[in-house]
Amino acid sequence: QVHLVESGGGSVQAGGSLRLSCAASAFTYSRLCMAWFRQAPGKEREGVAAIYTNYGTPDYADSVKGRFTISQDNAKNTVYLQINSLKPDDTAVYYCAASIRSYCNTVSGEYEYKYWGHGTQVTVSS
Repeated sequence: QVHLVESGGGSVQAGGSLRLSCAASAFTYSRLCMAWFRQAPGKEREGVAAIYTNYGTPDYADSVKGRFTISQDNAKNTVYLQINSLKPDDTAVYYCAASIRSYCNTVSGEYEYKYWGHGTQVTVSS
C-alpha cells in the first residue's frame, strides 16, 4: 500500500512560481514510478511529469517542458514539482500518483498508476 499526501498548492498571479510536494508513505519507495497529473475544470486529467524514485530520469509532457521540474528527496520519501512562469491555463487540481515498478521513464497514462493523492488546487490569476 502506498499513501500519498500532496501539499503546496495555492493562488498565485501569472508569472509566479509554486513548489508542490508529494510525501509517500511506503516501504517500497525506492521502487516507485511517481508522477504528477493535473485536471482543469471540464478537461481530462493530464500527466505532466514523472520520475522513478531510484534515481530515474525525469519525463515531462510537451506542454510543460521548460517550466516544470520534477525532483525527489529520497531521505524524505518526497517528490516535488516546481512550477515556474505560471499561466492561467495551469489552473487545475494537481494530483500525485504512484505505481510500484522496476523502472519508468515516461509519464504514461493515468491508468498506469494505482495509488493517488487527494490533490492540491493551483489557481493562477492573470
